[in-house]
Amino acid sequence: METNQSAGESPKIDKKNLQTVFDNFKHFFLSLLDIKSETDKEESIESIKRDIPLRGHNAWILIFSVFIASIGLNVSSTAVVIGAMLISPLMGPIVGLGLSVAVNDVDTLRKSLVNLGVMVGLSVFTAFLYFKLSPLTELTPELEARTYPTILDVMVAVFGGLALIVARTKKGTMASAIFGVAIATALMPPLCTAGYGFAVWEPRYFGGALYLFTINAIFIALTTFLVAKLLRFPMVKYANSIRRRRISQLASLVAFLVMVPSIFLFYVMLKETVFKRNIREFISNEITASTNYNLIKDLTEITYEYKGASRVDLYFMGNENIPEGVIDFWRNKLKSDAITENTALIIHQNEKGDAFDELNYIKELRSRDVADLKNKDEKISFLENEVNRLGKLGSQSIPFDEIAKELKINYQEVSEIYFSNRLYTNFSKIDTLMVFDVKWFDSIPQSQIQSSMPRIASWLKFKLQKDTLLVRRLD
Repeated sequence: METNQSAGESPKIDKKNLQTVFDNFKHFFLSLLDIKSETDKEESIESIKRDIPLRGHNAWILIFSVFIASIGLNVSSTAVVIGAMLISPLMGPIVGLGLSVAVNDVDTLRKSLVNLGVMVGLSVFTAFLYFKLSPLTELTPELEARTYPTILDVMVAVFGGLALIVARTKKGTMASAIFGVAIATALMPPLCTAGYGFAVWEPRYFGGALYLFTINAIFIALTTFLVAKLLRFPMVKYANSIRRRRISQLASLVAFLVMVPSIFLFYVMLKETVFKRNIREFISNEITASTNYNLIKDLTEITYEYKGASRVDLYFMGNENIPEGVIDFWRNKLKSDAITENTALIIHQNEKGDAFDELNYIKELRSRDVADLKNKDEKISFLENEVNRLGKLGSQSIPFDEIAKELKINYQEVSEIYFSNRLYTNFSKIDTLMVFDVKWFDSIPQSQIQSSMPRIASWLKFKLQKDTLLVRRLD
């Protein structure tokens, strides 16, 4: 029998089938990452504009979220801080800022800047009031973590901003993604920390926290700008050609002023992160692992300077002083690395208390731990009361007893009345609706009930000064 293929001949590759497989894979990959087909540009622009203004409900929600976040930072409770970030309406003006620059909308740009300034001022002032009145003013780890930015904060802001604008542009806004971005980018805690720094008058904390918030806001706005340009959002058209050209130039200038400092800031933070990583590796490899000297790691101070000499302060305990030859070896080792070559290594030793007293240091640590244990129950009790108090403030409490009595005087046919707050969402924001359930005596005619219900609703709106509430008949 003859075969079409000899024994030593390799099978031929069907180029046509291979091309088909490649085309299918390419189509699958492109469809997997495609966002243009599900982007609703007009609705996205309108929804972003709706979230920009700060007034009424949004203002009160912002105030309550600042109080909750401040309590969480005060007790170092991550869960409470996350809860505050979920309800905080800070994202609107920042996204509006990036979008307005992308589409040359100078009116939206102006509104975004004004509302962003109001939001920042109101948040810092509210946090200032809380920490000024609170008896708990010590610096907690949660507060300290928001006093300086790192390269990781920049990366979170970049990818968080990308996730946010992609979620906002999808048909049918992805509310869960927006809530997740609100937690990840953590815009609220830095503003609360700035209020703390102002209340205890620590300019370093105040400036560092505002710096961290500014970085997050800039990169969220920048990613919004880039995605809006990538998706080719429609530009705002102006009848006057001169005005159109000037606004386009203004938008380009704002984009340039935001992008250039952002790139420089990212570069500086990247260098600082690499520098600190190398210093920690140096301490671990050359000092901790290779010697028996008692280094106090908690007191290690690493100071980075972008231009100029950086500095590392190391503190040691023990009766034996470190020889100068060993210290010179460490310094030469630092200089051999291009990243740390201009770093000053400062050694603090226990030289009869000149640098620090070892015994006093140990006593201070012990007394601090004892004080923390004594105050722990008091702090928990105080903060639980604060959370309960703020919860009552945010529940839109009403003079229910007074309303019930007046209703009974005017409508004696009513047997019972119920009141509750109902949460609802249109998938762009969450709000609370007052609901009243009215129960009538069985003997009351249906026609009388139907004519009375609208009057009761109108009276309640006037009484409570509410434009929107729901009055239902309870069977």
